[in-house]
Amino acid sequence: MRLWRLLLQSHLGNAFWIELLCVSLPAPSNVSISSFNMEHTLSFLPGLPTPPDTHFTVQTLHFRKNTWRPVAACLELTAGQTCNLTRAFKDPLNQYWARIRAFTPTQTSNWTVSERFRPLFDTVLGPPDVSASGCGNCLLLQIRFPSTTGLQHFKRFYRRVVLYVRRSRDDAQFSLSLPYKEENIISYLETGVEYCVTVSVMSHISPNRISSKPCCAFTSPPRARSSLHLVLSLLGVFCALGFLLVGLVVHGGQLSFKLLRTPRRRTLSYILLQCRHRGSAPIVSHEVSEGSADCQQAASATTELL
Repeated sequence: MRLWRLLLQSHLGNAFWIELLCVSLPAPSNVSISSFNMEHTLSFLPGLPTPPDTHFTVQTLHFRKNTWRPVAACLELTAGQTCNLTRAFKDPLNQYWARIRAFTPTQTSNWTVSERFRPLFDTVLGPPDVSASGCGNCLLLQIRFPSTTGLQHFKRFYRRVVLYVRRSRDDAQFSLSLPYKEENIISYLETGVEYCVTVSVMSHISPNRISSKPCCAFTSPPRARSSLHLVLSLLGVFCALGFLLVGLVVHGGQLSFKLLRTPRRRTLSYILLQCRHRGSAPIVSHEVSEGSADCQQAASATTELL
């Protein structure tokens, strides 16, 4: 009887252990490969529920070799980590796949396979480093990319550079599309004015690109504000002096006219008075009769002045 019990317990225990080994962990989800400047990264999320002590392993598939190979640096990843596949995807013109699964000392999950990945077509070309300097009525642009290994393969596929130019003073802007060069000149700009330039590089293969941050520079050194204020102040002083001089001339002319007109009016009045009394003025050398022509002229002149 005891023998049967021992055999039954032994049988149930082994069955339970075999069942435990066959239970699968939840497979990882949201497996994706992103690439920036030809540096490739695999990311994922653990399946729910995944035990805390779970690790993850990654393998890659080369399209031409059709064999899954483990990635040495990604054999025991933990939740939240990513896998760098830049060295595994050496050929930028080839096609690759990656897969990942969870495992513990007693359990494993199914593999989760990523989408097809093409390094040269699917990478995102990051923003270049741009520097600008003035050259009179133009700007000289220097364009540089990070010196990563992957970008050295990509550089030969650069086609054109697109420049977005904005004038800081009034936000007037225009764009230029030029053949790709590391040194470019933007001509026919205003002197002493600040411009901001944003650069985007186009390639023959990948449409994915990010523009640079605006790089601002003056075409030539701007005029100092103190000099401008001095010029405006002097101009204001000269204008004030000019108005003052004109006012003095006008006022002096009016005063002279009044002074000249007053003695003449008094003289003519005296002559008329003498004509009425049939006498002559002491200051007049000849006699003036009442009906003479001199009296008539004096009377008419007095009438005009009055």
